[in-house]
Amino acid sequence: MFQIRGMTSDNSTDPAMRRAGRGAISNRVGRYEMLDRRFESDGWDQPCEEQVLRTHVSVERPRSMITYNRSPDLPFDRSINPYRGCEHGCVYCFARPSHAYLGLSPGLDFETRLIVRPDAADVLERELRKKRYRARPIAIGTNTDPYQPIEKKHEIMRDCLKVLRDFNHPVAIVTKGALIERDLDILSDMAGRGLARVGISVTTLDPKLSRLLEPRAPAPDRRLAMIQRLSEAAIPVRIMTSPIIPGLTDLEIEAMLAAGARAGADAASWIMLRLPLEVSPLFQEWLATHYPDRANRVMSHVRTMHDGKDYAADWGRRMRGSGPYARLIAARFQNAARRLGLDQSQPALRCDLFQTPLGNNAQMSLFR
Repeated sequence: MFQIRGMTSDNSTDPAMRRAGRGAISNRVGRYEMLDRRFESDGWDQPCEEQVLRTHVSVERPRSMITYNRSPDLPFDRSINPYRGCEHGCVYCFARPSHAYLGLSPGLDFETRLIVRPDAADVLERELRKKRYRARPIAIGTNTDPYQPIEKKHEIMRDCLKVLRDFNHPVAIVTKGALIERDLDILSDMAGRGLARVGISVTTLDPKLSRLLEPRAPAPDRRLAMIQRLSEAAIPVRIMTSPIIPGLTDLEIEAMLAAGARAGADAASWIMLRLPLEVSPLFQEWLATHYPDRANRVMSHVRTMHDGKDYAADWGRRMRGSGPYARLIAARFQNAARRLGLDQSQPALRCDLFQTPLGNNAQMSLFR
């Protein structure tokens, strides 16, 4: 065991360790570490059938919750994250490199060493009460999923939603987690006032491929059922066919959009596979393990869209890539979305209803 920046990390690359339900194959160190780590047996270890890679949860007390960005290719300028790391274990997740800031691996650590922020709702409320604050839609789920399995125990996302509801604050949520159905009461109320919308990510309709790509996320049929539940609750919901993986899931674009339309989605969006920093070697390791016959073709398409590199972070094309293949995918998506009536933008969220509620010890104003 060793300590990095106040957090404990262990070498989880023991070949005898059972990694059932995990996406990454290895636990490569992050880009900021000066030393690598390798598992070397000293011969004293005894085989143990119960040696399973468990999830470890740490607590963080944040000083602020709202993160601001000025990216011209993002449709929001602020977001919040109730958790760091994500138990869904999506091997392609572009948020994995964020674990390197904690001295942890973007590999198995990202999905097994999670950080919860139990004070998130209180800190968020404090920020919204600041006199200089001006409401704009807050995005949740753009880094790690707010409805990952540990939300069932901690309910941090639900507490944050209650704060946003009480302030009449607009929110846009992205998730794969079925736990969102627990919060239909809050979301339907907010949606009725033009304050909430949801995007459900559907990466593939193939349950086997989904289980390998996103081992602890709900199966594709379950996510389509989530779209139906949200639609029936009058909550604007779009299907997000993201990421599209060339040579692996690209043939499913039309089928995924059709399934989303049948389930009740009112809009659709897509993003091409992104492989920034540590994600690229992790994803290629996954490809070589599970789809060795397709690995060269997948990475050839990826590099064709990024000037021969695994990833290019240029604004304007990092989400879609460039070149003939990227244009073909965009055209197929646009044609299918238009045919299915999913090419419409979701209604703009209302910011004019924002109002600071009275605090527990506040006195009602005599002048309104």
